[in-house]
Amino acid sequence: MATQEQVNNPLHGKTLEFILKQLVWHYGWEELSTYVRIECFRNNPTMSSSLKFLRKTDWARKKVEKLYLNTFH
Repeated sequence: MATQEQVNNPLHGKTLEFILKQLVWHYGWEELSTYVRIECFRNNPTMSSSLKFLRKTDWARKKVEKLYLNTFH
């Protein structure tokens, strides 16, 4: 049954790193920080520091995932 749920999950198989790279490529850090208002996107952003923050901060990760879905699906 878990595989049936994953078939309907548009994020299945996409890593957080992939999602963030796509958003940075599409928007750039500055514009991205206007959509997801977190400090690691606004103040000297790096992929490494942003991923570290998103992996331990559930609400921020959910906002990034939602923006990804709204942008690319």
